[in-house]
Amino acid sequence: MVLLPCSVSSALSNAYILAFLVFLLVYILVRFYQKQPKHSNIPPGPKPWPIVGNFGGFLIPPFIQRMFGQKSNSTNKSAVSVLTELTRLYGNIYSLFVGSQLVVVLNGYEVIRDAFSNHPEVFSDRPDIPAITIMTKRKGIVFAPYGPVWRKQRKFCHTTLRSFGLGKLSLEPCILQGLDTIKTELLRQSQESAGAGVDLAPLISHAVSNVICSLILGQRFHHEDREFRSMLELMDRGLEICINSPAVLINVFPLLYYLPFGVFKELRQVEGDMTAFLKRFIARHKETLDPENPRDMTDMYLIEMMAQQSAGNVDSSFTEDYLFYIIGDLFIAGTDTTANSILWVLLYLVLNPDIQERVQAEIDEVVGTHRVPSLTDKGSLPFTEATIMEVQRLTVVVPLAIPHMASQTTEFRGYTIPKGTVVVPNLWSVHRDPTVWDDPDTFNPARFLDDEGHLLRREYFIPFGIGRRVCMGEQLAKMELFLTVTTLLQSFKFRLAEGTPPPTLQGRFGLTLAPCSYPVCVSSRR
Repeated sequence: MVLLPCSVSSALSNAYILAFLVFLLVYILVRFYQKQPKHSNIPPGPKPWPIVGNFGGFLIPPFIQRMFGQKSNSTNKSAVSVLTELTRLYGNIYSLFVGSQLVVVLNGYEVIRDAFSNHPEVFSDRPDIPAITIMTKRKGIVFAPYGPVWRKQRKFCHTTLRSFGLGKLSLEPCILQGLDTIKTELLRQSQESAGAGVDLAPLISHAVSNVICSLILGQRFHHEDREFRSMLELMDRGLEICINSPAVLINVFPLLYYLPFGVFKELRQVEGDMTAFLKRFIARHKETLDPENPRDMTDMYLIEMMAQQSAGNVDSSFTEDYLFYIIGDLFIAGTDTTANSILWVLLYLVLNPDIQERVQAEIDEVVGTHRVPSLTDKGSLPFTEATIMEVQRLTVVVPLAIPHMASQTTEFRGYTIPKGTVVVPNLWSVHRDPTVWDDPDTFNPARFLDDEGHLLRREYFIPFGIGRRVCMGEQLAKMELFLTVTTLLQSFKFRLAEGTPPPTLQGRFGLTLAPCSYPVCVSSRR
C-alpha cells in the first residue's frame, strides 16, 4: 500500500469534494431553470441571484463570510437588523428568494396583526423546509402543517399540560425546586472559580428543561446526570448546525443532508442520538403505564392512543410516532426559548447595575428575606415585571418567529401572495419600531410603567407571537421567567468577572436569539 503525504492526500480529498459540488451545482442549475416559477404582483424586493436567490446576496450566512475572510454579521449587523432596514427601501411587506422559494417578510405590528389575526386560515400553515422536514417529518406541534390534525394534537397537548399544572400556581413548587439547585451550585462554582466567573447557561438550561420534562416525561434529572447534560448539549449543537454552518444549505440543496462528512454527518448523528434518548422514555412509559394513574403528558397520550384503537379508529392521528415528535418539539422549545430569555434578563441587569439594584430593592420591600418570591407577588412587583418585559422587547428571543406559509393564493394589502409562499413575521421590527416606541434601541424599563408606577400592557408587545400559532408555552415561560429572575436577584448580586469585556448585545442567532456566553461573579446578598 502506498502512503501519500498528508498534503497530497488532503489535496485529493478536496479535489473530490470540489468535483462533487461542481456536479451538484450543474444538476441544481438545470433543475432550477426547469422549475423556476413565474410570479406577478408579488411584494417588491431586492433582485435575487441565480440558483441561490437572495441567499447569495446581502443575506450571506456567517460561515460563508468566515470562509472568505469577511466579518460576519455578529460583529457588524445582525440578520434581523438587515431585514428590518430593508423596509426603508421596500416598505413593510417585501419579497426575498431562498433558491427559487419565494419568501415574504412582514414588518410592523399592523401588518403582522392583519395577516395572522384577520387572515388566520391563509397564513397559519407551515412551509416544507427541507432541513426541518427531514428531521420532523412534518409532525408534532411546532413545525406541523396547519389543519384538523394539528388542531386536534395542539388542543389535546394544551389541555393535558394544563391538567398537570401548566399556567397554574400548582406548578410553582416544581419551578422552585430547580432554583434551589441553581442557588446551591452558583455558590459552589463561584467559590471554586476564584474570581474567574461562572457560566450561567448550563445551570439555567438544566433547571428550565427539568420543568418541561416533569410535565411531559414525569421525571427530573440531576444536574450532573451525564446523559441528560449530553442531550442538552446535543440540542444546542443541533440548532447551531442548522443555522450557522454549511448545513443551512440543505434548505437550498436537500441532498447535502446525506453527505458522509463534516457537519452534515454530525447533524445526522445529533438527530440519531436525540431520537434514541426520547424513544427510550416512550418505551419505558409503555412498559410501566397504569391507565388509572397517569403520571404525565406521555402517559395521557398513550391512554388516548389506546382509546382510539379500542374505538376502532384506524385513521386516528394519535400514534406513537406522532407522540415522539410532539415530545421532541416540547423538549426543545420548552428549554431553548425560556433559558435564553432568562440569560438575556440577567445579562442586561449585569450591564445595568443601577437597574439591578432597583429591582432588588423592590423585591426586598415586597417579599423580604424570609421567604422566596411567589407568583402571587407578581402584581406587587411592577418595576421587576417591567424590566423583564423590556428585555424581552429588546431581545425578542424568536425574532423571526417560526416561518408560516400561505395555504392558498390570496390578495393581501394590494399584493398577490401565491400559495406555498413562506411568510416570515419580523417580530424584531415590531419591538424596535420608532413609531410606537420612544427611543426603541434604549434599555428603559420605565416605558412599561405609567406615571403612578403601575404596569402598562402594550398592544405592540408580542414576544410570543400572535394568531393561531402563538406560543403554546407562553404561560409557562412567563412563570419561569418571573420566578427565576426574582429568586436569583433576591439571593445574589451579579457582575461581570474582572477583566471580562462586556459581550455584544447582538447575540447568536439560531432557532432563537441567544446571548453570547458571559462569565459572572456571584456574591450572596444575605
